[in-house]
Amino acid sequence: MSKISLLFLLPAWGWGVCALFFAGPDPDWIRISLAVLFAVSLPMVLVLCRSFIKGWVICLGLFALLLGWWQTLEPRFDKEWAPDVAEIAHGEITGNKLVLHNVRNFQYSAEDVFEEHWETREYDLDAIQGLDIFLSYWASDHIAHVIMSWDFGQDKHLAISIETRKDIHQEYSAIKGFFKQFELSYVAADEKDLIGLRTNHRKERVYAYRLNVSKERTRALLESYIAEMNSLKERPKFYDALRQNCTTAIFLHTKAINPGNPPSMDWRIIVSGHLDELLYDNGMLNQEFPFAILREKSRVDELMQATGEEHYSKTLRTNLPGEQ
Repeated sequence: MSKISLLFLLPAWGWGVCALFFAGPDPDWIRISLAVLFAVSLPMVLVLCRSFIKGWVICLGLFALLLGWWQTLEPRFDKEWAPDVAEIAHGEITGNKLVLHNVRNFQYSAEDVFEEHWETREYDLDAIQGLDIFLSYWASDHIAHVIMSWDFGQDKHLAISIETRKDIHQEYSAIKGFFKQFELSYVAADEKDLIGLRTNHRKERVYAYRLNVSKERTRALLESYIAEMNSLKERPKFYDALRQNCTTAIFLHTKAINPGNPPSMDWRIIVSGHLDELLYDNGMLNQEFPFAILREKSRVDELMQATGEEHYSKTLRTNLPGEQ
């Protein structure tokens, strides 16, 4: 086979091996056996087929079978879900009133120790004051979890996080996120829950920024989120670490509300730890300071660990650039 053919086949085979290993049928020995069998099929074809065309056709046939099986995998509702994603947030908008169900407001004494509270809350869409974005870093400086939060004034905020919906037997894995291992979840929550979990209990490095977005676009983005949340209530979707994650999903929502002037794709949308830099370059963050200084002033985890969780949202925004 030609070198060009191998440049196509090797990544495809690597993906196929991982797909079978992570998403193949149970029990474990069947998944592992199928992954190993698929892995050795490429070198076997290369060794045994002296005809380029015959070898190419066999490889394409095997890969087509794999893709056919891949398309049969469907997301599910009927799992025993982890407590933090057990409920699906959804809502109704009537005029200017949003009624949102299953807003998470857990009370944490430790990261994995909490009292569960799922609430129904009402929001006046005319009262929207602004939109904030949070970047939370738990490991690499290049990857961050992104959370949006709508400001309704009078210290009332709605935070929404796009993340994996895990069952009780699963733990988050960045690699598994590429292979249909998790369902997609939009977690609507009180900031003290969603942000406080990261600042005060996981001790992650968290930055908060006020976005330069009109109230009309801020409301349109929230309505787009609610529409997707309602859709997930009716039909689940897979989380996709590449195409349907916490940043790419926001990008898709932003495109949906800006059909005449959609945002351009940028590598920093994928490498989410640099998303704040992209937003700054596009004029969507406070321009009073150079980016490095703005970033330093926007870090909130150390402040929240020092002050505790009382009046969380108000305290978090103390001296935050761009906040009212």
